[in-house]
Formats: sequence, C-alpha cells, structure tokens
Amino acid sequence: MSGSFAEFLRTYERRVAPLNKEANEAFWAATTTGRPEEQERCVRASSALRRAHSDPGQFAALKSWQASGSVRDPLEARQLAILVRAYTEQQIPPETIEELARREQEIQGLFTSFRPLLEGRPASENDLGRVLVEERDAARRRAAWEASKSIGAEVAPRLLELAALRNRVARELGFRDYFALRLSVDELDESELFVLLGKLERATRRPFRRAKAELDRGLERRFGVGPEGLKPWHYADPFFQEAPPADTLDLDALFAGKDVVGMARDFYAGLGLPVDDILERSDLFERENKNQHAYCMDVDREGDVRVLANVRAEERWAGTMLHELGHAVYSKFHDRSLPFLLRDAAHMFTTEAVAMMMGRLTGEADWLVKLAGVGEKQAQDLAGALAARLRLGELLFVRWALVVVSFERELYRDPAQDLNGLWWSLVTRLQEVRPPEGRCAPDYASKIHLGTVPVYYQNYLLGTLAASQIRAALPARAGAESGLAGDRGAGAFLRERIFGPGARYPWNELLRRATGAPLGPKAFLRQFVG
Repeated sequence: MSGSFAEFLRTYERRVAPLNKEANEAFWAATTTGRPEEQERCVRASSALRRAHSDPGQFAALKSWQASGSVRDPLEARQLAILVRAYTEQQIPPETIEELARREQEIQGLFTSFRPLLEGRPASENDLGRVLVEERDAARRRAAWEASKSIGAEVAPRLLELAALRNRVARELGFRDYFALRLSVDELDESELFVLLGKLERATRRPFRRAKAELDRGLERRFGVGPEGLKPWHYADPFFQEAPPADTLDLDALFAGKDVVGMARDFYAGLGLPVDDILERSDLFERENKNQHAYCMDVDREGDVRVLANVRAEERWAGTMLHELGHAVYSKFHDRSLPFLLRDAAHMFTTEAVAMMMGRLTGEADWLVKLAGVGEKQAQDLAGALAARLRLGELLFVRWALVVVSFERELYRDPAQDLNGLWWSLVTRLQEVRPPEGRCAPDYASKIHLGTVPVYYQNYLLGTLAASQIRAALPARAGAESGLAGDRGAGAFLRERIFGPGARYPWNELLRRATGAPLGPKAFLRQFVG
C-alpha cells in the first residue's frame, strides 16, 4: 500500500466513523424495540463495520508499519497498535463475518424478546427478581428461579454452534481457540491474567466462606430449613452474584417511591460531571419487547452517549444507574481533540472500574444521606450493616465472576464436553452453591454475556480491582473526601486523569499515571478483605 500511515488514518476515519455510528444506532434500535427489521439492520451494520477491518492488503501494510518502527509519533503509534489488533480478528471471509454477526444477533434477539412463564403468565426479569427478594414460599421461589433459567434451553444450541464457529475462525487465524484470540486482541496476557485471578481466588476463599456461612445461617432461619435444605432459589439473585437483603437492612425501603434516576443525576452534577444530556437521549424504563438488561453506549465518539435501563425504585436499580452513568461520563469527557480511534476507554476494564466504583455507593452511608435523603442518625445506625453488606456483595461478585471466566475458558477449550456438569462443578467449588438434585439443564446459557459479549467477564474482575485502586488514590491525588458525593475534586481528577486521556495510553500505563501503581489486588483486598 502506497502512502504514509498518517494518510491511512485520515482515510480510515472518514470511512469507518460513519459505519461505527450506524452499527451502534442499529444495535440501539434492535434492543429498544425488538423488531425483526431492526435486528436485520443490526446484522447488516455490524457486518459492514467488521468488513471495514478485513482487507488483507491493509492489514499487511499495518503490520509492515509496525514492524519497521517508522511510525514515531506517540499518538499515531498508539492508533497503529489498536488497528493491528482490530484487523487481526477480522481476517476472515465476508460470508463468515456475516454468519458471526447473524448468529450473535439471533441470541441477542432472544434475550430481548423472551419472557419466561411464571404461574402461567409472562414475567420480566424484574418480576422474577422481586419474587426471589420478597417471597417466603419455597415452591414459588423455585418456580421463579427455574423460570429465570428457562431461556437457557432456547439459547444453548445456538450458543454451541456459535462457539464452534468462533473456534474455527480463531484457529484459522493461528490461535489456540477463541478464548485465546479474544484475550490477545484485548491486550491481555492469558498467563498473567490467570496468575492474578488465582491469587484473587485464594485470597477471597476464606473470607467468602465465613461471609457465606453467616448468610446461610440467616437464610436457614428465614426459611426454616437446615444446611442441607438450602437450594439455589433461597438466594436473592438467580446467579448468586449479588448480596441479598439482610434481616436488619432493607435497602429497597430506602429507595421505595423515590426518583432513583434523579439521585444519580444529582450525584454526577455534584462531581462536576453533568449527565442531563445523556439522560435525555436514554431509554430508562420497562416495556414489552425491550432488552431487560442495562448498558451504556457511546454512539459516535462525538458526544452522543446513551443508557438503556429498566429502572424501578429499588436499590439495585439505583446502583445500576450509578454504574451505567459511570460508563457514560467516561465516554462523555474524553478529550475531544483526540483522534477518533483514541476517543475511547484505555481498556474495557478501565471504564468498568469507574462504573463499579460508582455502583458501590448505594451501600455507603454518606451517599445515602446526601443523595437518598436518609437521616444522619439512621445512616449511622445502619453503617455497620451497610459495610458488611457491601463487603459481602464484593466477595460474592468476585467468586461469581471467577465462575464465568473459568467456564468460558473451558467452553472454548472443548465445546463438546459436559457443559451442564462443568457449570455446576464451578458454581459448587467457587460459590459453594449446590445444584438441585437431578438438575441437568444448560443453565450456563441463561447468562446473556456468553452469547452476546463473549470472553468479557475478566474485565469485570479487573475492573473490580481497579475500582478499589482508583478510589484509594483519590484522597492523596485529588484531595477527595472518602464519600465522593459533592466532591468536585474527585470529579476533576477522574476527568483529567482517567476520562480525558481516552485510549492515548495502554491500560497499564494509564493506571500507573493515575494511581501511581500498576494494576494489582492490594487495594481491593485492603478494602474488602482486610
């Protein structure tokens, strides 16, 4: 290819920026309406964006520029590294690109439109979650739990076909399997990652067991069963990934009838990171044929940032809004003078870190007083229970995330193995939750990420660690008070040191610059393990 890399970049942006915007617009339309024509549009747009990175001649030129060391400008060199990874994954035939996009959208469409039956009526995920939080009747709890897993039977055959296709593509590109491919293009070293996750598993094992034993004793009293009588549906989350309500702490009561979206808006305004424009573009409440989850999208890297949610006046959704708007302000406050390719997060786990740091705040007394209208005396009385619940929630999430990462690694190692058994063996070992007697169902496939956001869950784990590391750095580096609420110093630090640089630096360099240290588990363990 003739011409300089700088010329290539100019042509690339003119060509790809509109395709990126159309792919995001199409995904938004598909997940907010569920209409077949919008899902088809999503397939076309996603395929077009992927094909824009599939030209072998362009890929060869990129590798040549990288190997020669001729690209010396730091911003150009960073963009070159990003492009080499982006092109690596798409060196496949156009028909394979479209087949991947179509199969992924088919699974996404199922999760958007599927409503399981509970007592003969369609139920939303919010409905099922409410049963698992409030209901005391074991039979009804079991019915809700089983309903939450029923999509697995619909998704599993499609997921297994897709996994086989992903593996075939990865091996044709020279990788061991799709898991290895995704980590490589995501700037993660697999060996280093699993050494870190192994340390995290060992460090949380005893604290998790102690916290879970205390939780289980409370559930045994509540439901009138012995240790052997506890079943997966006795926990308040279908995947046991979140802390349940405690007998002495009903956080949902603190949010009942309140404007949780307004709380999140006011919190970010207090940081000097206003989100009014984001909320105006967002789709925040439940309705039929809409995706039941939550996500944030930067549509065009020009300021069109949106959130999809299904908000109810509950603590979980208050935390989710803080989480998703954490992603949103990260995207909104990238330095707009950066080139298109660098107006993005340094890594997916760095934006997850900000989102997770913010999502934790509903469990902190200071935030509840300042944003949720909880009285000082009540907050002081609840402080110990709040801290215990937050700690439990973080331990539960780490153990759950280890299940998903370990499962996906094994899924792509051998998609033909007994995945039902593998799933429950990991759940039993890492979460210490036993399967119902005789259970043989593809419960793994009821987790949306496996089909639609594959090999992603390690970013939640790394984000969990980075969230604690960033939070710990705030007092020394920004003069920020521990509570964050109303602290413009913390907002300025995040905007200048995390959001503004975008993808200018690799993730490890960004964290060293912002926090003074490379990523590690110390801050998380100090905060939640001791």
